[in-house]
Amino acid sequence: MSVLFIAGAGTDIGKTYVTAALARQLRAGGGAVRVLKPIISGVAALGEPDFAASDTAVLLRAAGLPVDEAHVDACSPWRFTAPLAPDRAAAAEGRSVRLSEVVDWCRIRIARAAPGETVLIEGAGGLMSPVTQDATVLDWLLALDCRVLLVAGSYLGAVSHALTAIEVIKARCVKLHGVVVSESVESAGLAETIDALRRFAPTAAISALARGETALAGVTVP
Repeated sequence: MSVLFIAGAGTDIGKTYVTAALARQLRAGGGAVRVLKPIISGVAALGEPDFAASDTAVLLRAAGLPVDEAHVDACSPWRFTAPLAPDRAAAAEGRSVRLSEVVDWCRIRIARAAPGETVLIEGAGGLMSPVTQDATVLDWLLALDCRVLLVAGSYLGAVSHALTAIEVIKARCVKLHGVVVSESVESAGLAETIDALRRFAPTAAISALARGETALAGVTVP
């Protein structure tokens, strides 16, 4: 059983796109995969037409699972409609998110994974995005103590954001499994971004996912 946490160097950077591609790659190779996106904000209610395009629905389809109530709840138990950081989105609904509850929930799902199954956990927002009133995605990662796959973009400024995230990960002794550059809509150059990251982060395993591609090559599970 392997666990990989997919975190972003920023928000709306392609985490779900990368996670879904990795899930499809694992299944194509005959592997079993479990997809988890415990916290999601800015999502339509289950049953509304827009939910079919949600990150949760995308991940479930990539894992070959139906988008029904049972599987949605098993993938994303903390769902909020406001397109805000999770702590603010929860507060807007008179709810709250506690890191201990999220971590315990993840640990239970990891413990239930079958031998040989890969558990993919997608974070919310960027690496330092608040997920509760007093915790960030990084705190979540540290509590789970699992490897992280960092997703970066190729927009202007993405190199700085990615390198900053890498330095934070290294400073906090988080296990960096690799970096995937997900090509941005307004890209400053996918190849150029990868070249810069390889020059300034030579020890990181860096791969790319171009827009329109559904397969993720060059990334293996831990």
